[in-house]
Amino acid sequence: MSPPPRSRIPDIALAAGVSTATVDRVLHGRLPVRPATAQRVLKAAAELQYLPDTQLWRSLRPPPMELAFLLPAGTNRYLRMLGDSIAGAGEAMAPYHVRCRVHYIDSFDPARVAAALRRHGRSAQGLAFMALEHPRVREAVDELSARGVHVLTLISDLAQSRRVAYVGIDNRAAGRTAALLIGRFLGARQGSVAMIAGSLAYRGHEEREMGFLRLMQEEFPALKVVGVREGRDDADTNYRLALALLKQHPDLVGLYNIGGGAEGVGRALQERRRERHTVFVAHGLTPDTRALLIDGTLDAVLNQHPQTVLLNAVRTFTNLRDGHSAHAGVKAVRISIVLRENLP
Repeated sequence: MSPPPRSRIPDIALAAGVSTATVDRVLHGRLPVRPATAQRVLKAAAELQYLPDTQLWRSLRPPPMELAFLLPAGTNRYLRMLGDSIAGAGEAMAPYHVRCRVHYIDSFDPARVAAALRRHGRSAQGLAFMALEHPRVREAVDELSARGVHVLTLISDLAQSRRVAYVGIDNRAAGRTAALLIGRFLGARQGSVAMIAGSLAYRGHEEREMGFLRLMQEEFPALKVVGVREGRDDADTNYRLALALLKQHPDLVGLYNIGGGAEGVGRALQERRRERHTVFVAHGLTPDTRALLIDGTLDAVLNQHPQTVLLNAVRTFTNLRDGHSAHAGVKAVRISIVLRENLP
């Protein structure tokens, strides 16, 4: 039997055994109301046909999972592309019932990274960040984990921490791949080879360096590796470092840009007219590295697609939310080798 049309908030309050103020808060989504009380109110409203069924179930559904992505501030174009993917992912992420927010932080200061983790961890249920290898950062991650916040690392991992998962390529394999490409491209040529990293405080950059050095020793012992410089993923800093390397080592025949800021290295090679003499391998397909590939300054890019990184992170978070294994249905991020002739 249908209720009379006059069924309103007082009727719902009476049926649910709560005050009219509580009913008003529930129906308009205002806090605080205990979940059990809210469900009782919504059930009474549905029985009185005050709410259409679709509105009822929408009201009963929990709010989206709040996900915070902390990315390094600066000029790294690849990370900006990843940030843009996160910021614009609202509609694409709707099936996962999550809300993604991106924040840019000072990623080279451990104290500031730890503070940012704690600050954003107060409002997020899941937090993803490019980890800096430091005890302060590890302690912040462990604190968040103890509070029930799911923390995962992006692109660069954090050893001996309670993070739930790592999303990114195998960085040691990436370094070995870069070394193999440079050695094969050089053929019988000999000379010096150099590396420019963002920061070796990133475990991912350190692993790339280690993989690079190991394969050079195994396969190309005649090439002399002259060490690594740190440019903090900044194009202008990398430009200056590359110019100094070219001046100090006139026999420089190979250069591996481990992090971001490859456009600065390309600018230095072009300025010194060494773009056809020095084999150059970098990370991250961006408008800048695409242009360098096309004009022949850059020989190869090792890429991990930003949308794949984002999707894997979201799937990992929702697996944990839903009580599944973190890696259920999540495929590993693969290294893509991009050359001028296979540009996507």
